[in-house]
Amino acid sequence: MKRLCLFLAVALTAALPALEQDSHIAPPESLVLDGVPKISAALAETAGRYASFRSASLSDWHPTRHEMLISTRFAETPQLHLVAMAGGARQQLTFFADSVSNGRFHPNGGDYIVFMKDVGGGEWYQIYRYDMKTGDATLLTDGESRNLMGPWSSDGDRIAYLSTRRTGKDADLWVMNPADSKTDRLLTQLSGGGWQPEDWSPDDKRILLLEELSINESYLWLVDTATGQKTELTPRNAAEKVSYGEARFGKDGKGIYVTTDRDSEFHRLAYIDLETKQPTFLTTSIHWDVETFDLAHDGKLLAFVTDEEGLSVLHVRDTTNGKEMPLPHVPSGVISGLRWHKNGHELGFSLNNSRGPGDCYSLDVTSEKLERWTTSEAAVKSESLPAELIRWKSFDGKMISGFLYKPAAKFSGKRPVLVVIHGGPEGQSQPTFLGRTNYFPSELGIALIYPNVRGSTGYGKTFSLLDNGFKREDTYKDINALFDWIAVQPELDSTRIAVTGGSYGGHMTLAVSTFYSDRIRCSVDIVGMSNLVTFLEHTEAYRRDLRRVEYGDERDPKMREFLEKIAPMNNIEKIKKPMFVIAGKNDPRVPVTESQQIADALKKQGTPVWLIIANDEGHGYRKKANQDFQFYATVEFLEEYLVK
Repeated sequence: MKRLCLFLAVALTAALPALEQDSHIAPPESLVLDGVPKISAALAETAGRYASFRSASLSDWHPTRHEMLISTRFAETPQLHLVAMAGGARQQLTFFADSVSNGRFHPNGGDYIVFMKDVGGGEWYQIYRYDMKTGDATLLTDGESRNLMGPWSSDGDRIAYLSTRRTGKDADLWVMNPADSKTDRLLTQLSGGGWQPEDWSPDDKRILLLEELSINESYLWLVDTATGQKTELTPRNAAEKVSYGEARFGKDGKGIYVTTDRDSEFHRLAYIDLETKQPTFLTTSIHWDVETFDLAHDGKLLAFVTDEEGLSVLHVRDTTNGKEMPLPHVPSGVISGLRWHKNGHELGFSLNNSRGPGDCYSLDVTSEKLERWTTSEAAVKSESLPAELIRWKSFDGKMISGFLYKPAAKFSGKRPVLVVIHGGPEGQSQPTFLGRTNYFPSELGIALIYPNVRGSTGYGKTFSLLDNGFKREDTYKDINALFDWIAVQPELDSTRIAVTGGSYGGHMTLAVSTFYSDRIRCSVDIVGMSNLVTFLEHTEAYRRDLRRVEYGDERDPKMREFLEKIAPMNNIEKIKKPMFVIAGKNDPRVPVTESQQIADALKKQGTPVWLIIANDEGHGYRKKANQDFQFYATVEFLEEYLVK
């Protein structure tokens, strides 16, 4: 699901780092620093409070008891915990150095949990079985390939999942009974990495498979679970490219529920009859994306979430009559992780907003009772810093929007601005908890702006395609237009602007630092691409074709020439302002070389540059000690080059 880049707002907490003898904090041993000054213990003590928080997200319901499996962190990384009742204590189940994700109970009794885990942020995920009685975790996959969990079978004893073990890059469809790893078998060979098993038919004779070629082009297949033969469900020769999202079989197996932008700007909820292949659209009156949904086990209730200007709206529909059910007030924010309990009337979900860390909730649609299951702690309250929706006109008249967080009222005069650009580009900045980043408006008086430039999702498929290929520079211009908007705001200081972002947001940061250097004071690039050609050539093979659709195919001479022309790495002399570069050595998406080469070039030409590379991280830092030091160094950098 869409989220703000985890690089600047991850829910974590722990003690302050060890102090050196000269009252500076010692960086974690895993970090390699170049140009980064010593960080004072006084700064860490002050800013450390903003790093002291955790959040919780829903993983699953227990199949027979009224208990939740959640993900939260009490040490270095998020792990699986069991919560026995709303507001009850959390019992930690897994204890790994690396984070654990996608925990799912065995549907037949809950005697074990299946989950995913990688090592050092490399994203070569392995699938494990956790025994609830013994606490033992057993590796189920080969320990080398990349494996992604899919859904449980309807009989509850098998999982479908993807694995690259055959070729190292193609994500094939496999089936296994997690209770006996010897049952593991390759069901269907697939080409490329854009596949996802969505659901099993009620009789378990077919698996619903999604093939994604790009953000606006995907297809649905049906796979015979006996033979592995796959049959295309949606047409490939359609006049327009169509995107399909989450998909689930109806209870009778005669049709599927799916989100799709077919004949629409937005993803609507639809029901496709498997005999006629024709869709019936269920949310035509809602002119926003249906972002996620879940069907109750008996098929009678359908819960779904719409993304309306960055905020979530929860709906529950009765599938027998098509009517929406009345719901109690749900706090404003961003909803994810919808999961129906097997009792058929209680819906679990995660909720995150700008006022505090994310937590887990349940909603009984029969009694309309809303319960909060977790109350995640934060050392600093952020309720006084609400997100304000803003809009500005870009160079071509397009209206661009974003969220503004104004500094605390104690700061007077024109305030410096930090522009935080989301990754993706198929993503969206939403008003979720800022975590450590709250320090900047609260303690340094820096205004924060989170723009949703063209190419962002949530505003229709036309808008999401406005930055593809040769239109890449237009999205850079949206930020330049934002600078114009800042210049006419009486409370903002257009002479003190910094830009930051992670992943594609890091690339945007580098591009803005290159082509609009005269309009900023400094920048913080987090795992960004400094040259889209070298990025495409070296990103992991399983994701390369998907990225070529977005950025352009570097093998095409004209496209390659264009991408080389606009690459920050090839315009290094235009970068005049100080830059902080942050990367992970094990990053499979944006190779560490993208960060290393830009930092080396800046250093060579004499532009101030700080560099941090984490030897035990990948695409963004997950371990608390590394995140904390990155945060403290960022505070030091912005104090030096932006605030003064």
